[in-house]
Order: sequence, then structure tokens, then C-alpha cells
Amino acid sequence: MSAQLIFDSVPLGALVRYADGSPRPPERHRKKLAAWENRNSSGRLIAKRAQAVVGSTTLPASITLHKGDCGSGGVIVLRVHQTFSVNSDLTFTVVERPAIGSVLVLDRAGADGELVHLAESREAAQTWLKSHGYPHAVLHEVTADEAAIGADGGRAAA
Repeated sequence: MSAQLIFDSVPLGALVRYADGSPRPPERHRKKLAAWENRNSSGRLIAKRAQAVVGSTTLPASITLHKGDCGSGGVIVLRVHQTFSVNSDLTFTVVERPAIGSVLVLDRAGADGELVHLAESREAAQTWLKSHGYPHAVLHEVTADEAAIGADGGRAAA
């Protein structure tokens, strides 16, 4: 599936794998392996940005995946995100969709809202929100229609 199809049909909170189709290099080739891992990994879909025009430059629509966090003792000091243009040559696969009834905690309302937490229920989301500073956060419950998007981009069979 293409990045454009992910942008068009996959809900925020989905776990997405991406790959370029090349074989994994041996461990001893550290630089080649690091470059390969940059183009072959996975992450949670946290943002979709529409096409934007800045001056005379047009920025294509994009998707952003949360790849992980760095820190210790329960303190996150670095969040690792990777953004892909919808024109990316990589192949994307939906590994897991957010469960029906789970709640997306978005940092703000509107189309530019970014997923900051995926909770299993509204109560869990509100509890999480009390201990994290997002004053403009919006809670969005995942519906059956959103969760029914299949890995092929179409509706899952009922």
C-alpha cells in the first residue's frame, strides 16, 4: 500500500510497517544497516498533514509515525518520529488498527491534531490526561467504521 493510501484511509493510532524491499545487510556493516533500518521499520500513525503552499513552494501531504521513545526511570527525554511524503517510494502495511472503543488523545482539535496517547477507554484517557500537560487536548473514540479499514485500504469483511 502506498503512503497516499495510508493518508487517505488509515485512522490515526494504527501501527504501520514500511519497507523498501531491499534485503537486510549483515550486522557488521553498521552504516549500511543503519541506512536500511531508516527505510525498513514500523511505527504508530500519529499525524496526517495536508498539502501546504509556502511562498512559491508546494509541500506535499505527509504522514508521521511515532517510532519510539528514549529515556529512563519513566521519564521520556526524546520522542522519535519519522515523516513520509505521500509521494514516498516505500511500501506501507497496516499491522494493527486501533481497537473499537479505544480513545485517541489528540494534542489539539482540527485536522492538524497529533496523536499523543492511545488509551483503551475514555476513563483511561482522562486519567492519562490529568498527569500530562496538554491543555488543548481532544479525546476521540474509535468507531467501528474507523476500525474497519482493512490492510488493503478497503473495508474489512463483515
